[in-house]
Formats: sequence, structure tokens, C-alpha cells
Amino acid sequence: MSETATFTVTGMTCGHCVASVTEEVQELRGVENVDVVLETGAVTITSSGTVDDAAVKAAVEEAGYQVV
Repeated sequence: MSETATFTVTGMTCGHCVASVTEEVQELRGVENVDVVLETGAVTITSSGTVDDAAVKAAVEEAGYQVV
């Protein structure tokens, strides 16, 4: 069964930002899908199990942005 979690990311201003966040978060174990909405900063992650919040935060920071 898939689980869904939504985070809010700040600092994204363009499609390249969205691609960077998507790419980093998709590398996390168990992540099946990442949906990023530039206008709101919403990052919705669908995964095969629970994804660690700290891992998501680290992936977003690796892309150059912050989870709020």
C-alpha cells in the first residue's frame, strides 16, 4: 500500500528548481512519485512505505532549498 506525505519547500522560483527538488527526492528509498507545485511550494511524495522526514529535508537541502 502506498503512503503519501506533503511538505512545503521555500526558495523555488522556476522549472529548474522544481526539477532539482524532484530529482533529489526521487532518489530516496521507497519513493514512487514526486509531485512539486512551484506556485505553492507543495511537494507531495508517494512512497511504498514511510519516508523519513529528515531524509526528505536532507534531499531538499541538497537541491539547495528548505523545508518549512
